[in-house]
Amino acid sequence: MLFLRSLLFHITFFVSLMTLQIIWLPALLMKRHASMTLGRVWGRTSLFWLEKIVGLKFEFRGLENIPKGPVIVACKHQSTWETFVLPLHSPDFSYILKRELVFIPFFGWYLMGAEQIGIDRAKGGKLLPQLIEKTKALFAQGRQLFIFPEGTRRPAGAPPLYKFGVAMLYRETGAACLPVALNSGLFWGRRAFIVRPGTVVIEYLPIIPPGLEPREFFERMQNTIESASDRLIAEAVAQDPSLAAVVERGRKTAPASA
Repeated sequence: MLFLRSLLFHITFFVSLMTLQIIWLPALLMKRHASMTLGRVWGRTSLFWLEKIVGLKFEFRGLENIPKGPVIVACKHQSTWETFVLPLHSPDFSYILKRELVFIPFFGWYLMGAEQIGIDRAKGGKLLPQLIEKTKALFAQGRQLFIFPEGTRRPAGAPPLYKFGVAMLYRETGAACLPVALNSGLFWGRRAFIVRPGTVVIEYLPIIPPGLEPREFFERMQNTIESASDRLIAEAVAQDPSLAAVVERGRKTAPASA
């Protein structure tokens, strides 16, 4: 039954996305907010299908911690789930994402229409100066930056693998940072077909103010996100002990590098 529900969800998920992208085509001739609106509609629609088909609910915590205006939103990344959920509470945003995504027909067009930041991850640290300038321009427009500090999805329970580049962005832009924790990987894991029922919790944590030394900021950000994510995972496992196997598998099979 879980396999069939997951299959039905994935079919519905992609058909829904393609339908929305076709309906929204005129938005590509408009300003970026029109494409961002599509992203939020897709997010709400996906949450609806997850709950109705799979039984996967959601809970938002700490919404009062989300500031208005420029901020670095540094989010734990375990699943596809958070990629369409983060925009729901930000009116004007940009992701740092892998450049390959912008070459996907339709989907990539909307990423460009929404003025997202595509990067070639193979260039590593060589991209940092350019990324800093793009982020400064972004903040000058009053927008928020979404970044996954580990660079890619990590299984629930996997040891952290944060990249120091976020600390450089923090220092050079003088921006505050909003850490975000979650437990989404318990239910819809990295490259996983099966989507489990339960409740995904995403928690917006207290702001880390600007002005810290990069190393101090980096350690504070990582410890804040990891401790909160571990707490959310523990809560879910307490409610459904079968999820402990997912955590254990994540610890054993997580790749050692992104």
